[in-house]
Amino acid sequence: MEHTNIMKSIEETQAHTQYRICSRCVMDTSDCEIVFDANGVCNHCRRAEDLITTRLSLYKSGGAYQIDQVAARMKASGKGKAYDCIIGVSGGVDSTYAAYMLKKLGLRPLAVHFDNGWNSELAVKNIEVTLKTLGIDLHTHVVDWEEFRSLQLSFLKASVPDAEIPTDHAIWALLYQTATRFGLQYIISGTNISTESILPQSWTYGVSDWTYIKNIHRTYSAKTLGSYPHASLGKFIYYVMIRGIKTFSILNTIDYNKDQAIEVLERELGWTNYGGKHHESIYTRFFQSYILPVKFGIDKRRAHFSSLIIAGTMTRAEALCKLETSIADTGLVQEDLQYVSKKLDMSLADFEKLMEAPVKSYTDFKSNAELYRKLKRLMNVGKRWGLLPAQMGL
Repeated sequence: MEHTNIMKSIEETQAHTQYRICSRCVMDTSDCEIVFDANGVCNHCRRAEDLITTRLSLYKSGGAYQIDQVAARMKASGKGKAYDCIIGVSGGVDSTYAAYMLKKLGLRPLAVHFDNGWNSELAVKNIEVTLKTLGIDLHTHVVDWEEFRSLQLSFLKASVPDAEIPTDHAIWALLYQTATRFGLQYIISGTNISTESILPQSWTYGVSDWTYIKNIHRTYSAKTLGSYPHASLGKFIYYVMIRGIKTFSILNTIDYNKDQAIEVLERELGWTNYGGKHHESIYTRFFQSYILPVKFGIDKRRAHFSSLIIAGTMTRAEALCKLETSIADTGLVQEDLQYVSKKLDMSLADFEKLMEAPVKSYTDFKSNAELYRKLKRLMNVGKRWGLLPAQMGL
């Protein structure tokens, strides 16, 4: 589909509701749950500021980050073991730079990679080259493709915009499982407030909600998920409360700048840039460049740019200008369309039917959404009072 048609699809989707855009960031009514205050500022801006307060400020003491103290605790917990901590790696900027930081701190991480069958050749090369240079061991979990294909197809048939969470959930669960297996207490995350403080729940719900994922799969597939890494809420509580496993977002301990990080990785580790956020995955690249804008009228760049605006590393004017440019290379989108359809064992006609099916939401399926909202509110109170780790999340 040509860029002009993709943009037209976005505009037509937005036309079904009264269009409005935040006066501070660039989030708009493509998020059906967005709320604006009297000054036209959206709820995402307010939440991003709260995240900065609860998850960044707690690391500071007298203006200095306490990363050395955390590193010392990791080393103590890993004494007598093969590793100090677990880190998930995708080959992307954030996870690679997080691994780079760990080695600078003298830590001994075990890298864990979830191979869902969609890695680009460049992603595989980046993982191999950078981890070899850093001297980090790698554990790769290769998914049962037929199981995973059935799960991805189920999400596409469900017509929800969060059809990528089967991968995200598996990574989340796999990290806890691996930490438990090796008796480790720390999981290092590459997520960061500087570039990811804004992401609407209406776009991406359920990363940790196994009830939701399981319900969608059972609705649209008869296949069992015997080897797919997953974790229920009860299992998560076991990992955190009984096993004492902690998640540490190391990039939140520095003034993280992705452009500067890329320069370091290219210069010191031989890392190669993908040219797009999360484009190390062919499916993610296609999903964000074609399925989201064409079917759902969603341009995920809005969330990314808005996060940068709140962080002060991009102006709103710059973001609006970038949004006027093409969301994807037309030739690459067509190439990915052919590849994805073939890999999912679908004809182009069948894929088009999925694209034309009525749009649904996570609210149309059984989930633990309300329970998670209540737990998150309680957790945020605990973080403010120092009763829970600042980076603990669901």
